[in-house]
Amino acid sequence: MNPESAMQTPPTSRHVIADRQHTSLKAVLGQWESLLALLLVAVFTGNALLQPNFLDLGNLLDGTSAFSEKALIALPMALLILCREIDISVAGNLALSSVAMGLAWQLGAPDWALPLVALGTGTACGGLNGWLVTRFALPSIVVTIGTVSLYRGLASVVLGERAYTGYPQLLADWGQGYFFGILPRAFVILLACAAVFALLLHTTAFGRRVYAIGNNPEAARFSGVAVDRYRLGLFMLTGAMAGLSSFLLTGRLGSTRPNIATGWELEVITMVILGGVGIAGGTGTIGGVLLAVLTMGTLTYGMAMANVPGIYTTIVVGVLLLVTIALPRMIGNPSRRPSRHA
Repeated sequence: MNPESAMQTPPTSRHVIADRQHTSLKAVLGQWESLLALLLVAVFTGNALLQPNFLDLGNLLDGTSAFSEKALIALPMALLILCREIDISVAGNLALSSVAMGLAWQLGAPDWALPLVALGTGTACGGLNGWLVTRFALPSIVVTIGTVSLYRGLASVVLGERAYTGYPQLLADWGQGYFFGILPRAFVILLACAAVFALLLHTTAFGRRVYAIGNNPEAARFSGVAVDRYRLGLFMLTGAMAGLSSFLLTGRLGSTRPNIATGWELEVITMVILGGVGIAGGTGTIGGVLLAVLTMGTLTYGMAMANVPGIYTTIVVGVLLLVTIALPRMIGNPSRRPSRHA
């Protein structure tokens, strides 16, 4: 055969591999993040139509204080759930970190040491959770149900009927302060941490290993990934972020009480699951979690402006969590359907 004619002969293969994957509008709209973005727009628009003062920029930015500290914990919680683990003790961890910070202040610690005390206490509590899970192969949900009672109980024993007040100005500056006179510092910290977590999860080898552990821990272990070391590190990271949240929340409230952050674990987990992180591990993005945070924050802020009682807000959060878990099974989306063998 003439070489020139052979070169001009069209390929006989039935399948052609494209250089780039073509993304259709239907595929984009079918992504969980796209659905969340549409839900956020719908909630925002509904609140704007029903609440005359909803679109005031100052009010919107001040409204971020209702969810910024929770969202900071949701970021590492997303990584933990990606690895098929969970931490129910974050609210108790936050309470104990706040009590440790208040006790250190009462004992004469300098103000600059208080955030370090909160971070250290949170990291230690997270480390205890991770050590129990990885060392004794215990289910994380059982371990952290136990430690949430332990941490909250220790906080109650130390405080009793008292409350720590009279914190230094440093806490108020960060818990209640603003950048440029308009941007709440806690919200800016949240956005910065979200960017760091997104880069860590989606652009580094660490993130790829987290996804590998979530998809198949045994295969990841045989591939040379130190699975238990990663899990322990993620528990400690979750604890550290709970400590950071305790520093900001204590500064915003100006006091430490035993019931601080009660019930936050439900809202944090709802943010993560609503954000598209599969409860069976291995799927999800930080962008989806941030969209879920903004959606829940906008919804609860609008309900607060409408003077809806807080108990109804709790009901809405619970319904959101149930619907988010059940929806993938109802619509038959295999990418977010929990595995029976997880």
